[in-house]
Amino acid sequence: QVQLVESGGGLVQPGGSLRLSCAASGTIFSIYRMGWYRQAPGKQREVVATISSTRYTNYADSVKGRFTITRDSAKNTVYLQMNSLEPEDTAVYYCNAYRGDNYWGQGTQVTVSS
Repeated sequence: QVQLVESGGGLVQPGGSLRLSCAASGTIFSIYRMGWYRQAPGKQREVVATISSTRYTNYADSVKGRFTITRDSAKNTVYLQMNSLEPEDTAVYYCNAYRGDNYWGQGTQVTVSS
């Protein structure tokens, strides 16, 4: 069983930055592909960024050049650094762990508004 706990969401003005964290427990963190997804009101959940066990990263086109996903195996934690935030980035952000099965955190709200 994998437990994921997100933190770091909040309210930020357009152009601002936030860093989300996701602490994992209950598994060998290093062997899982980790990712961040988001879901805006009235929309489907979409992938934002993923990072493999070998630190290969992949990003949605809408966040390329603005967001960076990293992982720290010593701390069993994955991060999402979000810069140049836009109102369209407003959503609930979910941490994901995948290795055959999907595991999800409870989500953290990110609101970009002036």
